[in-house]
Amino acid sequence: MSLVRQLRAIALLPFLATVVVPGLLVYFTGAHAGWELPRALWLVPFLVAALLIALGLVLFVWTVMLFARAGRGTLAPWDPTERLVVLGPYRYVRNPMISGVLAVLLGEAVLLGSLPVLGWTIVFLLLNQLYIPQFEEPGMERRFGDSYQRYRQHVPRWLPRLRPWHDDGV
Repeated sequence: MSLVRQLRAIALLPFLATVVVPGLLVYFTGAHAGWELPRALWLVPFLVAALLIALGLVLFVWTVMLFARAGRGTLAPWDPTERLVVLGPYRYVRNPMISGVLAVLLGEAVLLGSLPVLGWTIVFLLLNQLYIPQFEEPGMERRFGDSYQRYRQHVPRWLPRLRPWHDDGV
């Protein structure tokens, strides 16, 4: 798996969503780090933001590595995985990569005290809520057939299962 392929996909999708768009929003609307809380409470949003961003980055990096190694592809729709990835966080939820990006965006909104970045987080979720069932999932069904259908029946799109899913047929 080419590092260039991975970096191009990351730069064009999650980097744009988590760095470029929030950066432009903050540039044009401003930020209120600490949410203008009393000095004694400034640490609270920073700790919450750090936790969300760290969790999101770990989840994102983990899923990108799974796509590259197990799936032999990238996160990009134009360069998808060759194999269905049902490992790690994908055993609990079908879209952990998007969950990771959402956690980063939410963490940025909290860190920067930015309602526009929070609004972008909601827009990003809604866009994915439309895109995934309309385009991504039908493409997965065409590429992976019955394996994906079984996976889809047992693993929820957004809210994780309590126990990991196992299927010897995938």
